[in-house]
Amino acid sequence: MPVLIKVYENKIRNSAAFGRHFGRVVSTKTMTYQELCKHVSEHNSVYGPDVCLGVANKLQACILEQLLEGKKVQFGELGTFYLSVKSSSVENAEDYNLGTNIKGLFLCFAPSRTDVSNLSSKMLKEKATFMNVKDLIEGKKKKTDDAGEEDTTGTNTSGTDTGGENTGGTEGGNTGGNEGGDGGIG
Repeated sequence: MPVLIKVYENKIRNSAAFGRHFGRVVSTKTMTYQELCKHVSEHNSVYGPDVCLGVANKLQACILEQLLEGKKVQFGELGTFYLSVKSSSVENAEDYNLGTNIKGLFLCFAPSRTDVSNLSSKMLKEKATFMNVKDLIEGKKKKTDDAGEEDTTGTNTSGTDTGGENTGGTEGGNTGGNEGGDGGIG
């Protein structure tokens, strides 16, 4: 299934992009942890869902333990987990109070950029196919590439940008300009 995109209008009046339209990723569902472990076990694994769940639970606990000990944790070729803080400032370093100046602790993820599994934005875009949610709902056929060829599935398989650049902000430490997160189809 392709990555589903919903086109939305920027309604922030003081934004330079007010009234312009951007794409936003839409998720059809959130796969639960148990569903993910079951899915892993179904990939020709000799281990059942219960064993995969046990290993994943232990891995999750160990990653959190190592993060809270001040380490970054590389997760195979996927990328690296690390912690970041939101902090208020003070004029003098000696006035900084860990209890009052630290406002939040965030779990962050930096995708791998190795030659084996480059998960940079550019490479992910090249690997993905896209479909406009509107086309999926209406069952329309849509021209999606610059050559003007009709793609009967409504997906963008050319790897080209068909919609302009989203200049939105960031949310929760993630980059990508997906203001408001993803939502359901509709």
